[in-house]
Amino acid sequence: MLVLNRKKGQSICIGEEIKITVVDVQGDYIKLGIDAPREVGVYRQEIYREIVAANLQAAAAEPGQEKHHLLDDLFKSQFQSISR
Repeated sequence: MLVLNRKKGQSICIGEEIKITVVDVQGDYIKLGIDAPREVGVYRQEIYREIVAANLQAAAAEPGQEKHHLLDDLFKSQFQSISR
């Protein structure tokens, strides 16, 4: 995982098309602005987990493999691809 320090008004870029800007900082909370192409889904992690879980349930996971293991494997692969 890459950890960066940013101040209000500063940004980071992910590739050429995604820009994340610190819009505001108040106590323990920060407000982020995200510029990304429309085809890139941007979700809070807890919402994304719910979407994935619902999709797995709808697709009826492979017999013998528990759904939460599939979900964990998906997140591991997502974070590994992001950190490269």
